[in-house]
Amino acid sequence: MRKVLWLVSMTLPQAAAACGLDGAGDVSGGWLTGQLTALQSRAALTVCSLDRRVSQMTRGEAQGVTYLLLPDASGFDALLAQQRPDLVHIWGTEYAAAADMQRAAEQAGLPVLIGIQGVMAECARHLCDGVPPEYLGSCAVQRAIDRVVPGALLDKSQAQFDALAASEAKVLAHARHVTGRTAFDRAFVAAAAPRAAYYPCNETLRPVFYTGPLWHPREFGAAPVLLLSQGNYPLKNLHTVLQALPALLRRWPGLVLRVAGWPPLDKGPLLRPVIDWMFPYQRYCKKLITSLHLEGHVQYTGPLPAAAMRQAYLDCDVFLLPSSCENSPNSLGEAMLLGVPCVGSNAGGIPEFLPDAPYGDALDAEGLAAALARVLASPDGGAALGAEGRRRALVTHDPARNAETLSGIYETLGGGQ
Repeated sequence: MRKVLWLVSMTLPQAAAACGLDGAGDVSGGWLTGQLTALQSRAALTVCSLDRRVSQMTRGEAQGVTYLLLPDASGFDALLAQQRPDLVHIWGTEYAAAADMQRAAEQAGLPVLIGIQGVMAECARHLCDGVPPEYLGSCAVQRAIDRVVPGALLDKSQAQFDALAASEAKVLAHARHVTGRTAFDRAFVAAAAPRAAYYPCNETLRPVFYTGPLWHPREFGAAPVLLLSQGNYPLKNLHTVLQALPALLRRWPGLVLRVAGWPPLDKGPLLRPVIDWMFPYQRYCKKLITSLHLEGHVQYTGPLPAAAMRQAYLDCDVFLLPSSCENSPNSLGEAMLLGVPCVGSNAGGIPEFLPDAPYGDALDAEGLAAALARVLASPDGGAALGAEGRRRALVTHDPARNAETLSGIYETLGGGQ
């Protein structure tokens, strides 16, 4: 059994609980939680993350896993000398600490496995696809306000994504071992890290999605429910979904789109103009809702923890993933595991998981509406599509199979091969 140190970009709920911090109910990091649960009997795992809430290295243990929180990356050299792992697995390429850990591990003579999450260069390239130019820039006054009370200016978001892509390029330039999941990320790695060996390994999702009741079609009449997992920034492409809804409403006038994320911020009529000014994408989506007469047809649930998200999948009639770029979206895998019929764009790695229901270009509102209508109007209510998706997901996201694959990679690298 190899001794493996993970570096992750966020403090996992298990780590927060083990180290006595708030955050045990956090909804982030589900793919890490799933893989961790499946793998912990196959490797001696230490999970490390940076957390500004601690002033020194903080240690906790739970279910045989050691969790370490550090205030910053300056402690990586000492950490590796203390822990003496057989190898280091860095989950994700785009955060600054990834390059810092990569350097420290290489200097310590340790093999480093880089795990591709998103493909940030492509995400940055497609971040604002389909958003009109007048929403993309900002003026000096907006930027001054943003320094005091942060908004969501799209040129600032673009700069942030470009920086993430630059961090990704820096890490991959030095990578010798990379693990990924799709032909999309494999082709990207081949170009960005031509000297690196590539190890395919699929993701294991949150445990709650492997048990319990499955989705079943229902008689929705004129009021089907569509579910979108996120809509707070333009890469997730809520704007194209909104443009697709009028065609569907002509056939199903009671249709509802549920968005599992935060609604646009609203602090009352006095502050509303300023907030709209500082959140241009939300302003654009609100304008679409008004101009397309979609009031009452778009509902925001707020971020949902795992059990509530599971129920949201079961309560919808179609899950849609219209993103302008994704690698291997966990929300899609979760919906497929439950047997929910899914429709997604033909972007990035999506069609590799969803070959039966991609609708073409992410910005094609007409194509999206047609794809959704085919599922909603199908005699079985999408049951066959959902069953086939579940069959595929049970293979792709098989916890035992993925844990065996990843532990095999660890054995190879930890043995110096």
